[in-house]
Amino acid sequence: MLKRCFWLVAAAVFFAFQFISDSALAIDLDAETRTVRLNEVGEQVTLTLKQATRGRKVFGDVCAQCHPQGLTKTNPNVKLGLDDLAYATPPRDNVESLVDYMKNPTTYDGETDIAEFHPAKSSADIYPEMRNLTNEDLFDIAGHILIQPKLRGDAWGGSKVNN
Repeated sequence: MLKRCFWLVAAAVFFAFQFISDSALAIDLDAETRTVRLNEVGEQVTLTLKQATRGRKVFGDVCAQCHPQGLTKTNPNVKLGLDDLAYATPPRDNVESLVDYMKNPTTYDGETDIAEFHPAKSSADIYPEMRNLTNEDLFDIAGHILIQPKLRGDAWGGSKVNN
């Protein structure tokens, strides 16, 4: 009986935390924060709260194991911060170019296809986590990546950690 009560209380705390954290996310993600670059031309797009939330979840499920807090475990020199994305060739600091990268990844200089080494839609046979991702999922992930510097500053893809 005591064990069952413990698990019930633990589950209640977990779900209460989820509710509170999603509410906090909604407060932080006003329209200005959710507005990111759409393409290289400079057009912008405002993600819906649903898109931003989905992007965070899918990124957490598929990408975060190699890109915790916008870093890159396999290559610490390449991060997901806006400066790193902007200086890539082609620049990856907008939704369309990030979606393109997730479909067909290349080295930072844009010279070599790395789909064999980086999860991509083009290599879904090697990386099964990519098989079920839709274009909508990729769009939402890209939006999440571009929103994070606004929320976390240098702590996203940078060297500073907020305490």
